[in-house]
Amino acid sequence: MSELTSTVAFITQLYREKAGTAYAGYVRRDPVARLSLRPGRADPYPLYEELRARGTLTPARQGSWATTSHRLCSTVLRDRRFAVAMPAPDQPPDMELSFLGKNPPAHTRLRRIVAPAFSPKAVATYTARIEQVAGALLDQVAAGAEFDLVSAFAAPLPIAVITALLGVPDSDAATFTRYGVLIGGALDGIRSVRHAVALQAAQTELSQLFENLFALRRAEPRDDVVSHIVAAEGNQVEPQEMVPICYLLLIAGFETTVNLISNAVLALLGQREQWQAMCADPNALAHKAVEETLRYDPPVHLTDRFALEPTELDGQLVRKGQKVLTVLAAANRDPQVYPDPATFDLGRDNPAPHLAFSSGIHYCLGQPLATLEARIALRLLAERLPGLRQAGPVKRRNATIIRGPLSLPVTG
Repeated sequence: MSELTSTVAFITQLYREKAGTAYAGYVRRDPVARLSLRPGRADPYPLYEELRARGTLTPARQGSWATTSHRLCSTVLRDRRFAVAMPAPDQPPDMELSFLGKNPPAHTRLRRIVAPAFSPKAVATYTARIEQVAGALLDQVAAGAEFDLVSAFAAPLPIAVITALLGVPDSDAATFTRYGVLIGGALDGIRSVRHAVALQAAQTELSQLFENLFALRRAEPRDDVVSHIVAAEGNQVEPQEMVPICYLLLIAGFETTVNLISNAVLALLGQREQWQAMCADPNALAHKAVEETLRYDPPVHLTDRFALEPTELDGQLVRKGQKVLTVLAAANRDPQVYPDPATFDLGRDNPAPHLAFSSGIHYCLGQPLATLEARIALRLLAERLPGLRQAGPVKRRNATIIRGPLSLPVTG
């Protein structure tokens, strides 16, 4: 197939999918389709409740299913009869994110290479680094001045941490970050031909940056993740698998944390008494604030799994190859599990673990790092800026899978 023919086919498929989603959402009022449209992206929670009212497992578009049930989401995510969704083979550009989109045994092999760097013991060694970076960022905020919490604090903190963990030289960190942000923005899919072109260019540039870093670490190995990946080359990892691993770690390393911190601050400032309680005892409540944010408004809202064989779920037959959309953010507000689930409450004693980091073999590898960064960030904010207030409207990202503000104006 010629390049022109491939491009035309891609454009046709892209706009056919957009038209189909719009028809299903606006005309047929399908709640799953409406999650991908602007009103659902602005506030998906009413649609989650609409889905919940239809039952624990409801039919969705194109032969798929959706569940908002905490119990059923947990079951599907842990059940080996379900596999992660694989990228469409004819969808350019390639958005493979390493083991995130693979089943065992490839998932197990690749995850094992980088898992030691994200163990709780290893992550704890980054405490001083996180505190130093967070403190330096807050030093730049003048008392009482207005600033954007996202661009001035919530985003640069995890970027500094993940680039250091990977072993990216300080002189290259901004370049790696710029391309990583662009690629991370495609997790919700490609929006236009222009977006596809920009994404392809970013992937090409970022791939070359990582190849250069691999060459550097072959010559000058250090105690960082990229050095460990290079050491495993040809044994545990194939050369073509190395860049996708780094893509995943770079993107996941800041996408989750920047939105976790931002969503937490937004929730706390939205209920003044909660923020005041946090400021009165930040050491004790930072952990609770992080966990309640992960339940109440997590960074990742949904994921899906494909049935590897015919499987019965709550009396419904899910056929081989059908997809089950597990709506994690809705499961975290399941009234069968959490009393008064739509309320953000620092005093909540959760009867069941939230699903913000998924579950089963694909449980988020970076959970210890993300929660440590968020705890330190919230503690320092409460200690140093107790008068923090929202100073203007929030601009939210236009996304379905990832939820968080693009900008959050505050005054210190």
